[in-house]
Amino acid sequence: MRALHTAASGMKAQELTVEVISNNIANMRTTGFKRQRAEFQDMLYDHQRRAGTQNSQQGNLLPVGISIGSGVKAAGTSRVMTQGNVLSTEKDYDVAIRGEGFFRIQLPDGRTAYTRDGSFERNADGQIVTVDGYQIEPGITVPNNATAVTISAAGVVQATLPGQTAAQTIGQIQLSRFVNKAGLESMGDNLFLETAASGQAITTTPGNEGMGSLLQKNLEQSNVTAVSEISDLIAAQRAYEMNARIISAADQMLQSTSQLMR
Repeated sequence: MRALHTAASGMKAQELTVEVISNNIANMRTTGFKRQRAEFQDMLYDHQRRAGTQNSQQGNLLPVGISIGSGVKAAGTSRVMTQGNVLSTEKDYDVAIRGEGFFRIQLPDGRTAYTRDGSFERNADGQIVTVDGYQIEPGITVPNNATAVTISAAGVVQATLPGQTAAQTIGQIQLSRFVNKAGLESMGDNLFLETAASGQAITTTPGNEGMGSLLQKNLEQSNVTAVSEISDLIAAQRAYEMNARIISAADQMLQSTSQLMR
């Protein structure tokens, strides 16, 4: 019976939905995390009677047809790249992006990764790095004797040195954006990689050509909202239960059919 396989595809789809929701909820406190959404497509149809076909020699056309679908399939798990809330942390090297753009991160293998996580640190050499020790790109080194570091909205990094009244510029943070940022590939550790779907990175300074601005001593929070995720979870659970009932009903119908043959 076809309904068994159709309902099974529905249960499988709802399993995927719950997996995506569980990952969103697990990361609702992850800095700069962007929630995902499961998207689906209906599967192929068995057109037993096509609408618009001629029904008689007089040329009458069928106004409606008979098409039986075969279920649902996963189409994608896209990311929702909306801005997360910005929270004050009072840490000098915490930086939030307000608006478009990603920080550029130099990976050990030479590739460039992109992130919205601005929780940076200063390593033993004075370089500004991620919590995993990866340098931001272009690299910025803070003098060992710096008494204060300021990062402007435009990404200019300045250090105050002993005996100097004016702060000294030591670097410039740049941001990148993409034509299709949902096409970026997640690689874990709050990092994304450029893909053919995302398009090439467009890199410039914060606040320039539509790029967002920076806010020092702040971090962007996850854009996951608990109420929305829980309501989606309940809807997925109900859809899963209904598909399970269809399988049970189809099984009872098969049993009735088999009993007729005894």
